[in-house]
Parts: sequence; C-alpha cells; structure tokens
Amino acid sequence: MTEAERKIWTLLRTAFPDWRFRRQVPIRQYIADFACHRARIVIEIDGGQHNEKTDATRTATIENDGYRVVRFWNNDVLANIDGVATLLTKALNETSPPPNPPPSRGRALEDRPAR
Repeated sequence: MTEAERKIWTLLRTAFPDWRFRRQVPIRQYIADFACHRARIVIEIDGGQHNEKTDATRTATIENDGYRVVRFWNNDVLANIDGVATLLTKALNETSPPPNPPPSRGRALEDRPAR
C-alpha cells in the first residue's frame, strides 16, 4: 500500500468500523482500493497517473454494478484527513444508517429472558 492508502485504511478501521471496509476488492475486471459492500461504496485513492478521462470506463463499470465511486487524491488524504473523513461520513450517511454489529457469542445468551 502507498502512504495515502495506509492512512485511509487506518481511518476506515478506526472511524468507520461498523461498515466493514475491505481493501483490494475485485469488482469485475478491476481491483478497487477499498470497498464497503453494505454501503455499496468504492473508495479510490488516486495519484498523478489518474484522471477523469482514463478512469471513466473503470468508474462506469463499477457504478453499473451498483456501487458509488468516491475518489480522493493522494495529497488530499495526506494533508487533509479530517476533510476526507467528513466527506466519507456524508457519503455513508447518504446510503443508509450504519449496520448494527452482530452480537457476540456471549451476548446472545445474556439477551435471553430468564427461565
């Protein structure tokens, strides 16, 4: 992973743990940097080799599979992680509320009424 990808991965794992993001996710013939299947969001971290024209087919293919593609430049992630977190929060809130985490094995028994 690049430095920007490591930074966003840390953000996703700490600020959005209930969404269960995965990294290096195959979608059709592409590998998405990060994806959350529950929210149907793909996050791409782009360096200088990327631009709208060259990524248009990739984005369209991923979007046709029902995902929303959110792109950030490397320098935005490295210099403004708080702004990136704000935009991700907004994007996730537009999809649906965060899922409830599954109960732990012990909790399921605790929730049962006493006999």
